[in-house]
Amino acid sequence: MEFFNTFRGRLLLILAFLLIATLAVQFYLNLRTQNENEARREALEQAIFAGIALGVSGITSDEYLQDLIDQPGQTFLDERARERILDIIIIDNEWKIRDSLNPDLVPSVAEDGTFTYRGLSELTDLPPLMESSRFGPDAEKFPNRTTKTESNADGDEAHAIPLQTTKGRYYVMVLLKSDKLETPWRAAQPLVFTLGIVLASTLVAGVLVWRFTRPISNLSNAARQVALGNLAVRVPDADRSDEIGQLAQNFNEMTAELEKSKELEDQLRQAEKSAVIGRLGSAIAHEIRNPLNYINLTLDHLRSKFTPDEGKIAEYNKLIGQIKTEVARINQQISDFLYYSRPAKANLLPIDARKTIEDSLRLIEAQAAENNIKIGIVEHEDVPKIMGDPEFLRSVFNNLFINAVQSMGSDGGNLNVKISPDGDCVRFEICDTGVGISSENLAKIFEPYFSTKETGTGLGLAIVQKIVDIHNGTIEVESTEGSGTKFTLRLPKAT
Repeated sequence: MEFFNTFRGRLLLILAFLLIATLAVQFYLNLRTQNENEARREALEQAIFAGIALGVSGITSDEYLQDLIDQPGQTFLDERARERILDIIIIDNEWKIRDSLNPDLVPSVAEDGTFTYRGLSELTDLPPLMESSRFGPDAEKFPNRTTKTESNADGDEAHAIPLQTTKGRYYVMVLLKSDKLETPWRAAQPLVFTLGIVLASTLVAGVLVWRFTRPISNLSNAARQVALGNLAVRVPDADRSDEIGQLAQNFNEMTAELEKSKELEDQLRQAEKSAVIGRLGSAIAHEIRNPLNYINLTLDHLRSKFTPDEGKIAEYNKLIGQIKTEVARINQQISDFLYYSRPAKANLLPIDARKTIEDSLRLIEAQAAENNIKIGIVEHEDVPKIMGDPEFLRSVFNNLFINAVQSMGSDGGNLNVKISPDGDCVRFEICDTGVGISSENLAKIFEPYFSTKETGTGLGLAIVQKIVDIHNGTIEVESTEGSGTKFTLRLPKAT
């Protein structure tokens, strides 16, 4: 029984069923054709016997054949015989027609009471006489004689029998209607049925081929997807109990393992990057921050002790301020390296969502006012507090607000923040009207070291993602290039 649960077993079983069904139907059709032929032969014989019997009665009776048929309760011809018999002709020993079902062949009576008979030789339109050779010399008297020994399937036929009477030898000739109109159908009937069997078998075979090849096609398509890098593809035929199902199940297990391996490789690669960054950050902190601090202190000393002439104070202060800004930028990049590479542990406290937003907005208020950027905050009613680390969340919103202001540049625009409850979370929507993010970059913005800015480190949004994950929250981004960007954060509310 296990063999019939396999692909080969089912295929052999179905083919055997088709073979047996085809042979059974063909046997039935052959048997039916044989029965029909026997029925036709029996009907032919019965019609001949009935015609001869009626002819014999016509010879021995003074009545005409038509009168005998018209008698109530006559048993000479039934309905089937009447349909088959064209005419019955009685021929006397002088080869004259003594009686017939055809009124044109019945002897005519003159006014003086004498009978006029038509001779058999006058009938030139009679159907062929079957087996006329058995009549010996008398066969020459029949104008429709033939040498055939079988029924003429192409037309009507005639059968005759000699009868010895007191007046000499008489003949009863029975003319039978041909069934040649049915002959083409009888010849074509086996072909039609055979064609039907072939079409049915072809249809069943087509369904089976489709059913058995569809999983193989699915496997081929899935393998192509895997080759293109889509390891999440799965074959939908793993629930089958045959070899195809086992193959599909093994394929799905393989792709699942490959997907896990890829995830582990990505995690390992990320861990290696983090380790490199950690070592690099430690080296930078040790080797660069100390000189930067010295440079910063020296600038403050120069500003306070070595003030130039009044005409150069403004330029002097500008240059000193630019140097300090660049030193601060380098210091911030070092801090980002250190922050991203070190394990973070959040100190979660219930904090006010709006206050966190307002604290971060103060960082960019001056630059926003200078660039004609309008800031708006919309807070729904009954917004609960959130569980978060104030310092970490300030870093999140600082990065998002700074990016928004930088994307709008000096052309002005709008920066809108919407705060609303969202189930067990608080939702923050931060929308700007800046240049937006292209579709090819949208999926990469949270990756470490990816940046579209010439001076960016590519760690700002990666840090944002890391902090949001620490808080068990989510962050999503929607952007249309040239129309602005919307970040949506969801952070758990305080319990």
